Amino acid sequence: MAQILWFENYQPADAPVLGGKNTSLGSLMAAGLPVPPGFAVSADCYRKALADGGIGGQLDALIARVDPHEPASVAAAGARARALIGSLDVPAGLAGAIRAAYAELCSRCGEADLPVAVRSSATCEDQPDASFAGEHDTYLWLRGGETVVAHVLRCWASLFTDRGIAYRIERGYGHAAVAMSVGVQQMVRPRAAGVAFTLNPLNGDRSQIAIDASWGFGEAVVSGEVTPDNFLVDKVMGTITRRIISAKTLEYRLTDADAVVAVPVSPDRQSVPCLTDEEILAVARLARRAEKHYRCPQDVEWALDGPLGDVILLQSRPETVWSRRPRPAATCTADPITSMVQTLLRPTHGSPEGSC
Repeated sequence: MAQILWFENYQPADAPVLGGKNTSLGSLMAAGLPVPPGFAVSADCYRKALADGGIGGQLDALIARVDPHEPASVAAAGARARALIGSLDVPAGLAGAIRAAYAELCSRCGEADLPVAVRSSATCEDQPDASFAGEHDTYLWLRGGETVVAHVLRCWASLFTDRGIAYRIERGYGHAAVAMSVGVQQMVRPRAAGVAFTLNPLNGDRSQIAIDASWGFGEAVVSGEVTPDNFLVDKVMGTITRRIISAKTLEYRLTDADAVVAVPVSPDRQSVPCLTDEEILAVARLARRAEKHYRCPQDVEWALDGPLGDVILLQSRPETVWSRRPRPAATCTADPITSMVQTLLRPTHGSPEGSC
């Protein structure tokens, strides 16, 4: 069993043990997109730890009794399941492999005790019909091999968040078939960050890219804790067609204590655009590249790397609302200009392996 899989060595055959997030990161890196380096702990390690710890049957019984329409039932099962997984010891061999991989990542990046994100990547997430965005845990700005090992265990436990349990039951995902891979990835220190959709989420218009952006790390945008700036970019013309600048009152920022925490935004920055026009268009181009790679509309997480000013791709998953709706049948037109625009907007068709 391969315990550690580096994103840069991604192969499609690895997808079943990488989970949605880590599979995407490996695929994007293989396609040459700007993804921070890192590695994944195989979902098989999670399965083996549960088997060795003898708790698989207890977890099955807990979930079998859950009534997804009763929050108290979900909460009780989730708390017990997380406690069971939290009581496990990470197997010594796996812990050693994680520490060695973290040390190698530090060496590659030229920084001792490199700050990393430890990110959950469930085998059921980021599917065309269910994204599971925000259902499982991510931990930011961690340093040290032992700390990484401890947070791998916490990511395993987060497979049983209340939201995750309810969402899986609602979507018909069998509990026993789901496992958790964990990604360990070099952190960036963003000046601004957010999400981008390669269609307009308000009406499904695929000729537009919608960007939400705010100061600092992107957690405030993803969690909904802040009203972000919003921009629309025309895919064909490459122009910004709408700007809405919001009062951004909170940001996640790295403090002097070397921790990422939510802090108030100073009044003089709250209503200032967090991206320049050039940066807006750079985010749009990166989102468009992710869409071309996957050949379907994408929900992209990005960050503007502070020291370098480069746009970094943190995640890309299929858009799951408008993409499931049937598209209107194509109509013939004698207008050559309209025909050209429709051709530009039509998704690229490729092999079944590349579709989603």
